[in-house]
Order: sequence, then structure tokens, then C-alpha cells
Amino acid sequence: MKVVVLLSGGLDSATVLYSAKSSGCECYALSFDYHQRHQRELESAIAIAKAAGVVDSKVISFDLRAWGGSALTDDKIDLPLERSLSQMGENIPVTYVPARNTIFLSFALAYAETIGAERVYIGVNALDYSGYPDCRPDYIQAMQEVFRLGTKQGREGEAIKIVAPLIEMKKTEIIQLGNKLGVPWEKTWSCYAGNEKACGACDSCKLRLEAFCELGLSDPIAY
Repeated sequence: MKVVVLLSGGLDSATVLYSAKSSGCECYALSFDYHQRHQRELESAIAIAKAAGVVDSKVISFDLRAWGGSALTDDKIDLPLERSLSQMGENIPVTYVPARNTIFLSFALAYAETIGAERVYIGVNALDYSGYPDCRPDYIQAMQEVFRLGTKQGREGEAIKIVAPLIEMKKTEIIQLGNKLGVPWEKTWSCYAGNEKACGACDSCKLRLEAFCELGLSDPIAY
């Protein structure tokens, strides 16, 4: 089966790619350079795609700094640092990029229909404390209807399916799955700060480190 996998270079998307690969899928990786603060993640995306042996790997470029609106696309907005897990769950953080997954899934849909792929894999997770609105089950369900109504394939045949295998998994469960699949954690990148080493203080780093610690494991990336 031919599938498109959205690959950010992070822990979750790498696990999704290896999950699709383990299912025997013919994987086409799609990553995005939207001039995010943490462009370092693109190096990881390329390295992971190569390690997984995808059929093809593409990086799509566009500039969301044009209107900002997020700490990841606007240098004037500070990253939240050293927040507790309970603080992360209080509201949608400034690291939310408006409509980002809608943009990503639109590109993935166009690519998938063009190459005749049957599925689009995405590593969204609704249990992360970030609480992004475009990582929740009702959002994925709504986008599935867009996939059906907005394409020739959806109108005349069987709609391309959105697969979000991690959406209701804890971060610890995702790491355990990735360990079984052989995900090379040392090649992944989660930090929002965009430096050569992960900061260990942003929400994404804290969630990642907490999960490895809970499992009694060491995170192999440099902090």
C-alpha cells in the first residue's frame, strides 16, 4: 500500500513512519520548512527518512513568518520555559501555530492524490499537555470529511484515509512502541528553541524528558 507520512523529525512522527513501514506500506515522507524557529528539526526529518528507507522524501517550503501568530514563527513571542505539566494543560500555548495541521494535511492530500496513495499518516496526539486544537480526534474526523468531499478520488472512488495511530497514546506508550519498531531516537528532534543542542526547558523537551524518565530510560539526544 502506498502512503504519505507527515514527518516533522520529532519523536511522534518518526514513530508513525516506522509504524507504517512495519505494516508493509510503501512510504513517501513529506516535511515542511515554514521558517519555524526550530528548523533544526528538518535535519532530523531528512535523517530519519533516510534511515527508514522511504521511497521518496520531500521538503515543502513556505514562510509562515509573514503573519507570525506563534512563538514558533515570530521571534517577538517568547517561548514558554520551565513549565510544569499541569501548567501546560491550562490553555492552548503560544507555540500553537494557527491552522498548521490543516495546511500540512492539505499538502499531504494533494500529494497523496497525485501519486495514488491510499492513506496519509500523521503523528498528532491528543493526550499531550499542549492541547493543540488541531491534534484532537474531532478535528481529524472533520478533515477526513474534507478528504472525501474535496478530491476527485473521494467523490468518484474511495477517499484517502487519514491515519493517526498515536492520537490517544501517552508519550510513554509512544516511546515503548518506537522501541519495538527500532526508531532511532538519537536522530529525532523535539526542541522548540532551535539551537544545536536541545534546551531541555521548553514544553516539548519537558514532555519528552518526562516520558523517558518515567520509563527509566535515557534520552540519547544532547541537551
